[in-house]
Amino acid sequence: MSTNTLNIAGKSYNSRLLVGTGKYKDFTETRAAIDASGAEIVTVAIRRTNIGQNVGEPSLLDYLPPEEFTYLPNTAGCYSADDAVRTLRLARELLDGHKLVKLEVLGDPNTLYPNVIETIKAAEVLVKDGFDVMVYTSDDPIIAKQLEEIGCCAVMPLASLIGSGMGILNPWNLQIIIENAKVPVLVDAGVGTASDAAIAMELGCAGILMNTAIAGANNPILMASAMKKAVEAGREAFLAGRMAKKLYSATPSSPTSGLIA
Repeated sequence: MSTNTLNIAGKSYNSRLLVGTGKYKDFTETRAAIDASGAEIVTVAIRRTNIGQNVGEPSLLDYLPPEEFTYLPNTAGCYSADDAVRTLRLARELLDGHKLVKLEVLGDPNTLYPNVIETIKAAEVLVKDGFDVMVYTSDDPIIAKQLEEIGCCAVMPLASLIGSGMGILNPWNLQIIIENAKVPVLVDAGVGTASDAAIAMELGCAGILMNTAIAGANNPILMASAMKKAVEAGREAFLAGRMAKKLYSATPSSPTSGLIA
């Protein structure tokens, strides 16, 4: 498989930006933002977005056809392992046996911080049930490794709280998770602007999932385009390998030897 593609559960994607479908003013704006972002994987909250469970209402499937995009059903709003498992089994039925899912089990309605104990319980059940699980978690390297060992196909630590836009608060933990992982590590939650996305990719993240940073912008379509460029630039910078940092040691850009007298 190409090193320039994002490889998840045996499938390759050209875009490393995954985008949520909530919080837009309507499905038309959702489609425009997704197009501007270049995203190929779109996440959908089964408890909040109609993908066929509410007959007679507008369906996201009409605006983002599954033939064009890979759906990533998520368990936003779930606070127990049982609720999360039940929700994703429903998603599998609605999407004709779809296996790729995003697991998140929340512990607190104010911070939306993950309940890692319930997350681990749900992950164990879902993996045994044949799901390909991309899992939202804290930035604890030990928990991240446990979720990988359970069989999750991607680990998705937060950069900061969901919807906060605070950016990457603990790059050192993310670095530890990335260096020790054998599955893709994607930042999920907390990205606020394009520079946050670039930094995450420069750290070596395989990709980024975001929603509020785009949908909550004054111009969501323009922000989606900016995020696309930031993810691409950050990935290229990571592959290029940045210069070493040298405290109090300046190096002139032009050579000092062989100067014309």
